[in-house]
Amino acid sequence: MIMKPRTEPLELKAKKLLNVRMNAIHNEWNVANIQKGYEGEKQFDALFENSPDHWLILNDLLLDNNNSKFQIDTLVIATNNIYLFDVKNFKGDFCIEGDKWKSTYGKEITNPVFQLQRCESSFRQLLQNNRIGSEFSVAAYLVFVNPEFTLYNALRDLPIVLPTQINRFLEKLRKYSPNQPLSSSQMMLAKQLVAMNIDQSPYARLPQYDFENLIKGIICEHCQVFMINSMKRSQLICPKCGKSEAVESCVLRSAEEFKLLFPEKKITTNNIYEWCKIITCKKRINRI
Repeated sequence: MIMKPRTEPLELKAKKLLNVRMNAIHNEWNVANIQKGYEGEKQFDALFENSPDHWLILNDLLLDNNNSKFQIDTLVIATNNIYLFDVKNFKGDFCIEGDKWKSTYGKEITNPVFQLQRCESSFRQLLQNNRIGSEFSVAAYLVFVNPEFTLYNALRDLPIVLPTQINRFLEKLRKYSPNQPLSSSQMMLAKQLVAMNIDQSPYARLPQYDFENLIKGIICEHCQVFMINSMKRSQLICPKCGKSEAVESCVLRSAEEFKLLFPEKKITTNNIYEWCKIITCKKRINRI
């Protein structure tokens, strides 16, 4: 049972919008890396679609322990165990040399096992400090979901699950998880963790921007390019993918994008009229 579903990160949504509405030459962030991570997490989520009914699944938790924040990609509360999963969508060949992780090109990356261990330690302390979940044992795993990922020199005792091992690994967890009805302690812990979740603002990691300097128009939600008028007055069409969308739907979606990028501004007819640009009749926007 999913207690906290995964949604597209607001930071990713905002950056994709800015990627289109700002001159690409001046972009100072990498949307692709965030998108790739999110897609990997969604890929891992799909493996839990047929999970046991007595498993409670919480996605994208951001928690705080003694003023130190830590993130959990996927958390599963089983009958007697809590499983923490750090999901990686790495692609290519990597090797381990002592405590160092390197690509085959020699580029060193932050050791993800150390990151996992810090997350597990912070979570254990969080449970202890709040006197919750004492009846559950905790285990944490680093899961690589990309089939084009290869890791060399990995010791067998590392908490790593490689792409070719994922299905067998999850089947093993199901096998050793007693098939018992969902307990009140499971549900209580899940609700407590959801209540502790921190809604992180995406704006701290965005570049500076303002309304006047952004390109105006309505963006295709599939291709991330600006839509144009179609033969039908009631629809707009994407010049890239050819998909059409009702004007009313386009305006409402654009208003939500405006609200995301400018939470301090009021949604007025004038603002949305200028934001959409392609809608020539202001009264039409007012009716929507």
